[in-house]
Amino acid sequence: MSDPQETLFSFPCSFPIKAMGPADRGLESAVIEIVRRHAPGFDATAISVRPSRGGKWISVTVTIEAHGKPQLDAIYQELTAHELVVWAL
Repeated sequence: MSDPQETLFSFPCSFPIKAMGPADRGLESAVIEIVRRHAPGFDATAISVRPSRGGKWISVTVTIEAHGKPQLDAIYQELTAHELVVWAL
């Protein structure tokens, strides 16, 4: 039987996290706030924001130095629970 903490990643590693939601509603700030709680030392310049073709949606990508699966799980749980996040990858 495999270890439930087993992942395909070797930690620590550089890990991109992407969230998508409505444009002009504060999604970028919400993503930064959530990520900072779980990865306080992340580089705020490592953020990429892309609008959808029609401008209704944006995607926010943040790259962090991930230290383990529990950290990533906590970030994704909080992101997906946020009212502005339609999906997170």
